[in-house]
Amino acid sequence: MNTLLQVRELKVRYRGGEAPPNEAVHGVSFDIGAGEVVGLMGESGCGKSSISLALLGLLDKHKADVSGSILFRSQQLVSLNERQFEKIRGTAISIVFQEPGIALSPVMRAGEQVTEVIHAHRGWSWKRCRAEAKMMLARVGLEDTRRIFAAYPHQLSGGQRQRVTLAQALACEPELVVADEPTASLDARSQAGFIELLRELKAQSRISILLISHTPEIQASLADRLLVMRNGIIIESGNFNEVYQHPGQPYTRLLFGRRSRSFSRANDGGAADDLLQEQTVR
Repeated sequence: MNTLLQVRELKVRYRGGEAPPNEAVHGVSFDIGAGEVVGLMGESGCGKSSISLALLGLLDKHKADVSGSILFRSQQLVSLNERQFEKIRGTAISIVFQEPGIALSPVMRAGEQVTEVIHAHRGWSWKRCRAEAKMMLARVGLEDTRRIFAAYPHQLSGGQRQRVTLAQALACEPELVVADEPTASLDARSQAGFIELLRELKAQSRISILLISHTPEIQASLADRLLVMRNGIIIESGNFNEVYQHPGQPYTRLLFGRRSRSFSRANDGGAADDLLQEQTVR
């Protein structure tokens, strides 16, 4: 498998006025291969989102120090300035945030927000960009594209808004998508639908995904490999089934809820679906 992203000794330290600096990420290292889904799992506050923001250069340089190495297709990202990052975000690496209500502008129609992304990076005519945006909305499962395109975010359901943000993320065909708790704000039905959509995208394309979620059921549905993070460091990693069935750390067993039943995704992921259904009824 070709290595798409290589992270080595990544550190993120926040400066807080008179308070001592807080190092949220302590020398984290991992790789993501082309077409691979890598799950990053841990409780809130362990540093997962700091990693995602560092990958896209979205941390405020006046408040956070990022050090170490982030190589994307052999290009060093840590040393890039904002103008250089703007050429990478969306076209090479994109992100789907946890809360679509915050990610989307409330005063712009949904379709125009996807159109803006395409126009900013492609430089096509507005007519062509709008046509491409409608195709992207259909690709992420929004079949009533004409209505969705013309709607404002508040006129859409939570699941529809999250699919619009996914359309934005995929609009310029990036090689890597960072999905930061993408189902956390959705109800059970919308969550299951969104996960099924990500499964289909994984099967149909060679896109790589860094899937950030503290939920085992979500990771079970998608992740090829799993990284378990605690207090700013990665404490365990490996093939998802291996980590699930034979966790080496007590903390990992705690995250999995001490389930003893094993499962396999050799066919259609049915056992992972069972885990997801268990979560929705609890």
